Amino acid sequence: MTAKRARRVIILGSTGSIGTQTLDIIRANPQDFQVVGISAGGSNPSLLAQQALEFSVEYLAIATATAAQDVQLALYAHAKKLGFSEGNFTLPKLLIGPDAATQLAQVAVDVLVNAITGAVGLLPTVAALKAGSTLALANKESLVIGGAAVMKLAKPGQIVPVDSEHSAIAQCLLGQQGQQIRKLILTASGGPFRGMDLAQLSDVTVEQALNHPTWSMGPVVTINSATMMNKGLEVIEAHLLFDVDFENIEVVVHPQSVVHSMVEFIDGSTIAQASPPDMHLPISLGLNWPHRIANSSPACDWTAQTSWTFQSLDEVNFPAVALAKRAGTLAGTAPAVLNGANEVAVAAFLAGNLGFIKIVDFVSQVLDVHINTNFVANDALTIEEVLKAAQWAQQYSQELLGANNDFSA
Repeated sequence: MTAKRARRVIILGSTGSIGTQTLDIIRANPQDFQVVGISAGGSNPSLLAQQALEFSVEYLAIATATAAQDVQLALYAHAKKLGFSEGNFTLPKLLIGPDAATQLAQVAVDVLVNAITGAVGLLPTVAALKAGSTLALANKESLVIGGAAVMKLAKPGQIVPVDSEHSAIAQCLLGQQGQQIRKLILTASGGPFRGMDLAQLSDVTVEQALNHPTWSMGPVVTINSATMMNKGLEVIEAHLLFDVDFENIEVVVHPQSVVHSMVEFIDGSTIAQASPPDMHLPISLGLNWPHRIANSSPACDWTAQTSWTFQSLDEVNFPAVALAKRAGTLAGTAPAVLNGANEVAVAAFLAGNLGFIKIVDFVSQVLDVHINTNFVANDALTIEEVLKAAQWAQQYSQELLGANNDFSA
């Protein structure tokens, strides 16, 4: 009997939350996976070097050119500790610069995990799809902004979602037929400000917004979760991944974050996926879909007394989901501008230059200007048009922030 070949894997964003947890799973299952390459911005050169040497990667991509020397020095230092001077290790091939992750994604592998944060993940997503790799997608922005242009590149089943909500839906739909779906129900924790009104939200600080009650995530995703924009982007992602109309995608608040999402069927039945809040589970499915990896994460303790609660989304005080649905329904370049304006707004909030309560209003104003000036519809959408719209959103948003108006600091 022929031994099963280890799956060849590339991880983009290896030093971030999703990247490090992906390596946790591979470390625990070395016989099943081989890490071919990793990428990161380079802000943590020591960790990046450790990862490269531990997993004997062939390729190491560093987005920030000025960090390359630090990474190289860290490689030599760690290699020396591990016996490199005796010839026990081969240093990886370095790819350096803003296109490094895209170059790495062009290497065909069994699975590429895109865990980069933000719109910069778009071109690596495109490269991975063109290379024929299965794309385990944690970078929702690349699908959201790329929309139809990205979906045209993907073969059936080539994109496997890593977001816990979309992984949950995919699990609920295994063996089901699309025409039997009545509704997708995405759950949201509600973030740190659940139940607050506009007056209370007007005094929110950066420190408070970064204190998520359930999940440990990077700062951008954490702020997006606090404004509910993250859930809005996930609604667009769900529409694209599962081909369900926006009117049939619902968001409900579930503070315990144990039910990750649900699917309601035409006969009135609802199937839910439940597990403790731990990203190792959806990551493991992304690596090995549709097969499961034993002991990837803890299971629910059904003998312990507990309760789960569900409530409707407060769209008056948290309008981001409705705004995202509007952009997603328009499609074309609207989601790219929604995301681009939001990235600028979140950065401004983190820097103390924009109030929390103004983030979604700011994004809405940028989107309105785009729709009335340079919007490109789906039938003319290309990756180039997406990139142009995203660049416009960034530039116009910066100009709007700097102008003498209600959004300036």
